[in-house]
Amino acid sequence: MALAEELQDLIDGECAKKNTHALILRVQSADGQVDFRGGAGASTPDTRFPVASISKMFTATLIMQLADEGRIDLDQSVQSLLTDVDLTGLHVVKGVNYEADLTVRHLLHQTSGLADYYESDLAADLKEGNDRSYDLDDVLRMTKALMPQSAPASGRSFYSDTNYQLLGAVIEAATGQTYDHALQGRICEPLGLKQTAVLQGADVGLPIYHETRVLTVPRILTSMGPDGGIVSTMDELLTFLRAFMGNQLFKPENAAQMRQWNRLFFPVQYGHGLMRIKLPRWMTLFRATPELIGHSGSSGSFAFHAPEPDIYVVGTFNQTDAPQRPIGFMLRVLRLVAKQRAT
Repeated sequence: MALAEELQDLIDGECAKKNTHALILRVQSADGQVDFRGGAGASTPDTRFPVASISKMFTATLIMQLADEGRIDLDQSVQSLLTDVDLTGLHVVKGVNYEADLTVRHLLHQTSGLADYYESDLAADLKEGNDRSYDLDDVLRMTKALMPQSAPASGRSFYSDTNYQLLGAVIEAATGQTYDHALQGRICEPLGLKQTAVLQGADVGLPIYHETRVLTVPRILTSMGPDGGIVSTMDELLTFLRAFMGNQLFKPENAAQMRQWNRLFFPVQYGHGLMRIKLPRWMTLFRATPELIGHSGSSGSFAFHAPEPDIYVVGTFNQTDAPQRPIGFMLRVLRLVAKQRAT
C-alpha cells in the first residue's frame, strides 16, 4: 500500500474514535520526497484552524528578532520594558516579591514560576463555551489570584500562559505596534502567509470541540493572542515551521540557546518557545523513537520537526479533552514513513 493510503487510513481510523469530529494532517520530508496532506471528518486540508499554543512559537520568534535588533535584551527586566504596567504583587512566593526580578528570558523559557492565568476560571469557561473578552489587566488580576508555581529561575520550567501574555505586551512596547501588526510585518508578509493572523471576528474555521460540545469562543481565542490566539492553515503553518527550524527568522546563532531544554512535564521538555518530546525506551518496548521539536496546543494542534528522519508533521484534532493525544499519533505517522522508506 502506498504511503498516502496508509496515512489516510490512519487519519480515518483516528477520526472514527470517540469524541473525534475532525482531523487534518500534513507530513513533509525536508527533501520533498514525502509530501502528504489529508483530512477526515468535518474538515478539509485547506481549512483554517486555531493553532492554540503553537502561537507561542510565533511569539518567541518576534522576541528573538527584537533581541537581534538590540531593541530588547533577553536578560532585561520585564518591568523596565513595561513601564506603564503595574506588576506589583504579581509574583509573591513565601512573602518575597519577585516581580521586579522577572526577565524576558524567564518568560520565554517558562522559568518565571508565574501562575498560569488560564487555570483560573477561564479554562472552565472555555470548555463550557462561555465566551468573553479580556485584556492584560485581566490576565494580571487572574494570575495574582492564583498560587505561584515557584520563584524565578528555579532550574525548571513551569508552563504558564501568563508568560506569553507578558511577552506579547513586550513586543507591543518595543515595536509600537499591536501584536498582530508585528506578526504580519515580521513573519507573515516575509513568508507569504496570507491566512495566518490573530483571530479577528467569529470565524475560527475548523470548530473546536470539548468532547461532544462545539466551543463557540471567538472572544476568548482573540484575547489569547500571543499565547494561543493565532489561526492558520496546515500549509502556512508548515511554511512557518520550516522557516523556524531552518533559522531563517532570526540569527542562526540563537538556535542553540533556544534549545536549552528544561523539564516541563513528562515527556515534554521546554526551551525558548519550543517543546521537545523524546520518549524513553522503557515506554516503547525498548525501540528508539524520533526526537520531536516544535509545539502543541490544548486543542490537539501540533507542529513538530523530527530532526533525525528530517520530517515535519503538522495538524490538529480540534478537541480539548485529550491535548496529549497528538504525541502518540505523530509517532505512528513517523513509523509509517520509516516503514515505507525501508521498503
